[in-house]
Amino acid sequence: MSSAAALQTLKASLERIVLDPSYHDLLAVVKGARNGAVYGAKVRFPHALVMVLLFRSGTVRQKLSLVLRATRTHAQNLARFALIYKLTCYALKRFGTGAGKEGPYDSFVAGLLGGYVVFGGRSRRTGKVPSVNQQIVVYVFARVVLALARLAVKPEGGTGLPLVSRPDISSTISHYAWPVFAATSWAAVMHLFRYHPDDLQPSLRSSMTYIYQQSDHWDSLRNFIWHNK
Repeated sequence: MSSAAALQTLKASLERIVLDPSYHDLLAVVKGARNGAVYGAKVRFPHALVMVLLFRSGTVRQKLSLVLRATRTHAQNLARFALIYKLTCYALKRFGTGAGKEGPYDSFVAGLLGGYVVFGGRSRRTGKVPSVNQQIVVYVFARVVLALARLAVKPEGGTGLPLVSRPDISSTISHYAWPVFAATSWAAVMHLFRYHPDDLQPSLRSSMTYIYQQSDHWDSLRNFIWHNK
């Protein structure tokens, strides 16, 4: 058998495996890890490239190393979380009390375990929570809070809180909530930046320093318009 024929045979065998319904749940775990890695790399690489080139000092080699390290960390962690989450859901569905059915709290338990294992630890090198993990968790937390706020005033579905989920009150809150939320968020972050900058997330602090502090200083037309420093 030629090598081309052997490859075609192997491909056909693998195709049968990945399309076999009996392997679907386990293969979904593998693809979840794959998709987590790909998405993490796609999201982090351009972001890290821009932020490092604009706001970090050092040689080109050092900057590229930072970009690649951040990209690898983001991709690895999303892949690890997807692996743990989907594998835990699979185990709970298969071996839990639901007799092959997904339980109402399976996703919560799987997310709790994945979040603790992947994002709850500290760097072995520095002893600190990695900045990439901080950014991911804060991003998720912000979306969770917004979703819970929407559910709290949702008039249908039984998820709303008493009183505020009444249709008339819910409509009023939904109309005015965003401008109040936006204003108080910016008020709080500017106050923190002014008086407690070290407690802000590093990338946010760097961006705000560039916009609001370094704009107070120049000594020529050159670094007033064309360059920052």
